[in-house]
Amino acid sequence: MGQNTIPDEILTSLRRGVVIPALPLALDIRRKFDERRQRALIRYYLDAGAGGLAVAVHTTQFAIRMPEVGLFEPLLGLAGEEFDRFTAKTAKPVIRISGVIGKTTQAVREAETAHKYGYDAVLLSLAAFRETPNSLIIEHCKAIAEIMPVVGFYLQPAVGGRILDVDFWREFAGIENVVAVKIAPFNRYNTLDVIRGVIESGRAEEIALYTGNDDNILVDLLTEFEIPHAGRVIRKRITGGLLGHWAVWTRNAVSLLADIHAGKFSNDVRGALTLAARITDCNAAFFDAANNFRGCIAGIHEVLRRQGLLEGVWTLDRDEALSPGQKEEIDRVYRAYPEMNDDLFIAENLNKWLD
Repeated sequence: MGQNTIPDEILTSLRRGVVIPALPLALDIRRKFDERRQRALIRYYLDAGAGGLAVAVHTTQFAIRMPEVGLFEPLLGLAGEEFDRFTAKTAKPVIRISGVIGKTTQAVREAETAHKYGYDAVLLSLAAFRETPNSLIIEHCKAIAEIMPVVGFYLQPAVGGRILDVDFWREFAGIENVVAVKIAPFNRYNTLDVIRGVIESGRAEEIALYTGNDDNILVDLLTEFEIPHAGRVIRKRITGGLLGHWAVWTRNAVSLLADIHAGKFSNDVRGALTLAARITDCNAAFFDAANNFRGCIAGIHEVLRRQGLLEGVWTLDRDEALSPGQKEEIDRVYRAYPEMNDDLFIAENLNKWLD
């Protein structure tokens, strides 16, 4: 299979910066796939104004690939149907991203599946390469980039990622079919490594940067990074987010990103930082920061359950559940920041999405 490239319309949208939620998996009480609620969830994100969706990623649960589960390909297909339906109705493009994991043989197979179902790019997890030197990881990335446009992924070590230095990101960004990087190490130093590497690759204008730092969303999106390179100062911004956090309260996330792009916070640094702290406080509850993110998927499910989009918080792993005290923390942020949820929007549209 020859190298697939990203459509111009999609690339323009990706570079401009959009809200891309990481798609949760809808299960019923038997922990079986709930197709009706999965479709409703996708319809919610698209009607809320998300510019794309990331399917088969960490928030979707990597276990969908297990032979006894067998949901990787069906989920890509179902989501693709909903994307087509939405675009046919609205004429709006949807950035279609599929997660790809594992060593090269598995990752190639998954990238080919994403291509088969019409996805635009793959979000490439490198968690399988725990102790591998940069040179071998780069060869892996090049193999995937021969099949599909690639979004790099700096996943925080607490949920399976590994440290990737500035030398890696410089070489990675130099791969022609790399179109974006999701920066999610939950670490300021590591975040700067990515940005510096992209700038020093000489492809800063071609590669979109997306925050995945759910603990620092607003500050990431407001910061203009300035990195000296090749005798001049290069300015680069993180223009959008590909986030598990944005899998809930999505309509407000879309409004927030629009305000950022419009420069609403330019003259209100104090207000921006106050709002940033509120968002991070909510994330601490949703992602279970108190327990090293053990309940991060269940926390997202709990919010969606309260809103009626999911029936319960069930995951494929029976040991993956809300942590002690996490439900109470979600109660607290709901009370503390009532203006930040989009419960009313969901209540007004839920029956339509569930049809």
